[in-house]
Amino acid sequence: MFADKAKVRVKTRKARHERIRKRVAGTSEQPRLCVRRSLNHIYAQIIDDRSGMSLLQVSSLTPEIRSASTEKAKLDISKALGKLVAERALEKGIKQVVFDRGGYLYHGRVKAVAEAAREAGLQF
Repeated sequence: MFADKAKVRVKTRKARHERIRKRVAGTSEQPRLCVRRSLNHIYAQIIDDRSGMSLLQVSSLTPEIRSASTEKAKLDISKALGKLVAERALEKGIKQVVFDRGGYLYHGRVKAVAEAAREAGLQF
């Protein structure tokens, strides 16, 4: 019974993500900031969809975040991840992105990544 609920939840999230991806696409001038979360970790990457390349990726497993995140809440880790993504993007000359929430609600950890990236200087 529980496995069926989990499968339905994943299936509906993927359907939402497909609907979002019909409209959201990254270019070399304005790449896509894609967020994915799992139960324990969160991942963000900046993608140029025209060339099909990932320009940079950061996760909660990245050494800078992992060393600073001992016994922190997931929300605090997400904020640190958003800040780090923005800093690395600005270093590479990426100032403006399109945000892709990956079918997740714009709430909680996904929202924390987005707001921290905005505060650190990324525009979207």
